[in-house]
Order: sequence, then C-alpha cells, then structure tokens
Amino acid sequence: MADEKMSEGSAVECLDTQDMVPESRISLRNTFAAMRYPNFRIWFAGQLVSLFGTWMQVTAQGYLAYQLTKSAAFLGYVAFANGVPVWLFMLYAGSVADRVPRKRLMLYTQSAMLVLAFVLALLTFTGLIRPWHILVLAFLLGIANTFDTPARYALVDQLVDDKRHLPNALALNGSMFNMATALGPAAAGAVYALLGPAWCFTINGLSFVAVIAALLFMHLRPVPLCPRGQSPMAGIVEGLRYVWRHENIRTLILLMGITSLFGLSFAALIPAWAVKMLHGTATTGATINGLLQSARGVGALLAALTIATVSHLKIKGRIATFGTFAYPVALLAFAVARSTALALPLMALVGFASFLVVNLCNVLIQSQVEDSLRGRVIAIYSLVYFGMMPIGSLLTGWLAQWASEPVAIIVSAFAALTGAVLIWMLVPRLRAMP
Repeated sequence: MADEKMSEGSAVECLDTQDMVPESRISLRNTFAAMRYPNFRIWFAGQLVSLFGTWMQVTAQGYLAYQLTKSAAFLGYVAFANGVPVWLFMLYAGSVADRVPRKRLMLYTQSAMLVLAFVLALLTFTGLIRPWHILVLAFLLGIANTFDTPARYALVDQLVDDKRHLPNALALNGSMFNMATALGPAAAGAVYALLGPAWCFTINGLSFVAVIAALLFMHLRPVPLCPRGQSPMAGIVEGLRYVWRHENIRTLILLMGITSLFGLSFAALIPAWAVKMLHGTATTGATINGLLQSARGVGALLAALTIATVSHLKIKGRIATFGTFAYPVALLAFAVARSTALALPLMALVGFASFLVVNLCNVLIQSQVEDSLRGRVIAIYSLVYFGMMPIGSLLTGWLAQWASEPVAIIVSAFAALTGAVLIWMLVPRLRAMP
C-alpha cells in the first residue's frame, strides 16, 4: 500500500513537473494560456469594450479635426497635445503606480476619461466644437492616459497567479488592444458617415462603463508597494537607476524609442492620406480613413496573437529583430500605394511588423523587471513609447505640409531602417533575448 501511495505521489509530482515545463510545440492551449484565470477574463472583456470605444473616438476626432482645419499639420498638433502630458507627468505617474493600489488608480483615470468623452460629444452635438477645443481635450485626455498607462500595464501581472503565464497574458493584452484597433476605426467610419462624429464620442463615453465595472468585479492579489516614507522623487530616481543598470531593459527601451519616433508617427497622417492620396470625398473619406486604421489594427492583432502563440519559446529577441527591418520596408511600399485596394493590405503589413516590435518590447521588459519597480519601469518605457510618438507626429505633420504626405512617410521609413541596421550592428544582445 505504501508503495502504491509512493507511486501515486510520484505520478502526481511528475504531472506537476510536466505542467511546469512550457510546451515546445505550437498550440491553442499555449496561445490562450492566460484565459484560464477569471480575473484576466473579466479584464479582457471590459477592456476590449472600452478600447473599441477609444479607437472610435481617436478615428472620428482625427477626421473631424481635418474637416475643420484642412491641415495635415494640425493633425500633428493634436497628437502632440495628447502626448505633452507624457513628458510632464509619466515618471511621476509611474511612482504613483508603485505607491497606491493600481486598481484604485485606474478607477479614477477611467472615470476622468469617461467625462472627457461626453464633453467632446456635447460640444459636437451642439455645433460649438472648434479646433482649439480638440487641442485642449486632447491635452486633458493625455493627462488621464499618462496616469492610467503604468497602472494598466503593471496590473496585468496581478491578473495571473503563475509567472510563467505573464508573457502570454501580456501578449493577449496586446491582442485585445489590437482587436479594438481593428474593429473600432471601421465602426467609427461607418457611424461618422451615417450619424456624425458626436455619436462616436458618445459610444466611447459609454464604453468606459465596461472597464470600470470589470475593475470593481476583480479581486486581485496584493503586490509589494513602495515604502510610504519614500518621496516620489526618490522613487523616480530609483527607477531610472534600475533601468540604466539593467542592460537588457535599457536596450529594449532604446528600440522602443526608435520605433515610436519613426515607425508609428505616420499614423497621424492617415486622415489626410485617405482624402489626398486615396481620393476620398466628403462622404467616402471618413470610411476610407476608418478602413486604413482598421487594417493597421488587423495587422497588429495578428502580431499580438503570433506573440501569444510563441510566448513560451525562447525566440522573442529574434522575432523583434525581424520586425525592426520588416516594418520600414512595408512602410516604404505603403508610401507609393495610390489605390485603396493596395493600401489596405500594405497598411495591415505595417501594423503587423511594427507591433511585433512594440508588443515584444513590453513582454521582454515585464518578464525581467522586479515587481516592486514594475510601475516605474513601465513609466519609463511608456515615456519613451508615447513621448517619442507626438514628436514624430509633429515632425511628420510639418514635413507633410512643407513637402507632401508621401515624402514624410518615406523619410520616416528610411530613418527607421537606418535605426534597425545600427541596432543589428551595435546591439547583438537583442537577438539573444529569450
């Protein structure tokens, strides 16, 4: 009997050990591993609804801004206004995310974004909307997003109980964002054409109810927080020092900066591209704009699902390196497209390749950072990611206004390609990251 119990115990131990070893094969079980956790499922559903509304607003707001001003440069100004708070407050927001419960912080930020969406909707419904309103609301939304971002990214670690599934949870979190990117803009184009932009903003305001409800329903395990006696500035300095001394994280943040500055800033020109390059009219321009944004989201969604599928394999650095070369090449091809039928698949390819890099940088950083510093390190990552994007958008908008939209995109693509070559030559450690 004792031998039977020992054999039974050994079998259980063997099964547990096998379960602890990541499978080397590709399977749906690996792709959706994080979905076994109730908190993650609740989070995924609530955030998906909210992000769907967010992308409806982003798409409609960009096209409305272009209709009001007929200026590609103004599109850059809106992106810049939205990004300025990143430079002003992101490091402090990261310190806050490590000092207070992240769930509570997100309830405040999501509620603020709900209010701002309804204000934009009211101004548009009443016909009072002016370009400066869009700039001010973009700035205020940027503040809310700045405090929301480190808390939201760091919260993913609390949604799974097993650290082995954190890379998969982060990849699926990216897929949720990209699924909304794929569906939201297309829906915005249709709603904008049929009902007007104000309804896009209203839908976004209502969508925040879903994520607020999800946060209230979740019961999260506690995580270590900063000592209450530590000043926010000391916390910021500690985070900066940690990133500087951690070579892998430092390399990934550098890569993220290059990608954001040169590889993502072109998105600010999509509304103008829909009208000028793809010959959109007053009625079809909004639809083409939405389809282009959605095509980019489809590509990004495929990238996130690809990463989720291989998240247990030690090849992430090589995939990220491939992405650094693939997205500028795809962007160059998009720059010469003059038909919607050709532009859409090329935009999807740009989205796929660029978000391979973006999502993998996030996965690799969060897989290596200490829990007590997670909010601050994500804030530094986000400062580079979101901070470089408005600068790139501003430069791209100016270049488009001075030369043309295709010239602006071609210059961005060549700059990104140069960055990829330099990283290949000078930072071989990226290819070796697991």
